[in-house]
Amino acid sequence: MEHEVKIYSTPTCSWCAKAKEFFKENNVKYEEYDVAMDEEKRNEMVEKSGQLGVPVIDVDGNIIVGFDQPRLTELLDL
Repeated sequence: MEHEVKIYSTPTCSWCAKAKEFFKENNVKYEEYDVAMDEEKRNEMVEKSGQLGVPVIDVDGNIIVGFDQPRLTELLDL
């Protein structure tokens, strides 16, 4: 099953880079939003997560704040 994965990140965020690396290693397709540049996506992220910290990862509507590898593994059936 193809999962819908979105990551809200900033270019300078090391945990965002780790999350994206994890996705690449596991062949997970994802949509990336740079919330440093995109105010609309930043507002969307805050609405979903209730905070400004990145990364915020949306897997099929499940919101993960930070790079929580065990939770991602579970949600992505890896």
